[in-house]
Amino acid sequence: MAEELTLENLKSMAERRGLQLADDELKRLLPGVIRARQQAAELRERVARQDEPAGAFDATRDGRK
Repeated sequence: MAEELTLENLKSMAERRGLQLADDELKRLLPGVIRARQQAAELRERVARQDEPAGAFDATRDGRK
């Protein structure tokens, strides 16, 4: 990961999105946000951009023949 996520970083990101969160709320959110970022980074390492999904939803098909 490029940079370590700190409480101040999280507060800044929340404010840029229009969220006004108290420090105690940010402290409770921080571990989950760090974990989610780590999981996203791991997926990016494992899945090549060229890989296609195993299946794709097509709303125009109703399954009837």
